[in-house]
Amino acid sequence: MNLVMCTYERHAGAILSILNDAIENSTAIYDYEPRLPESMVGWFKAKEQGHFPVVGVESREGELLGFASYGVFRAWPAYKYTVEHSVYVHRDYRGRGLGAQLIRELIARAKTQGVHVLVGGIDASNKTSVELHQRLGFVHAGTIRQAGFKFGRWLDLAFYQLILETPLDPTDG
Repeated sequence: MNLVMCTYERHAGAILSILNDAIENSTAIYDYEPRLPESMVGWFKAKEQGHFPVVGVESREGELLGFASYGVFRAWPAYKYTVEHSVYVHRDYRGRGLGAQLIRELIARAKTQGVHVLVGGIDASNKTSVELHQRLGFVHAGTIRQAGFKFGRWLDLAFYQLILETPLDPTDG
């Protein structure tokens, strides 16, 4: 398995498939409707404009098995050192350590980009993701009770954060 930087041309379809599976079959994404192929244009453009990585794990045959990225946490300037990340693994490849591999790569890239805090918003019932984040050093920062409603039930959104020792010289403005 190989770590790769994902591109629109090579990976948009596979990323869309993984995202839509999560939308339709899980509470990993608090969304109801599968995304359309054209939504990936804007998604990749936003990642590029923000200099946000999109890392993936491919099989030897070049199949995308999972991906991870981060982006804007909140839109105000004082949050510039904080990002919200996400990681998704194709349903057939979960439980093989790919999520941990992808998050570790995001952490390394965040450090080189001077990020100070990585935040993950995780459905509180997703014990696998919670445990993965805790194993990687993330700590529970709070839970918003009944933040979402999907599949006929209220969902609690738990936030986990990892504080990095970067940037070396943070500045206002």
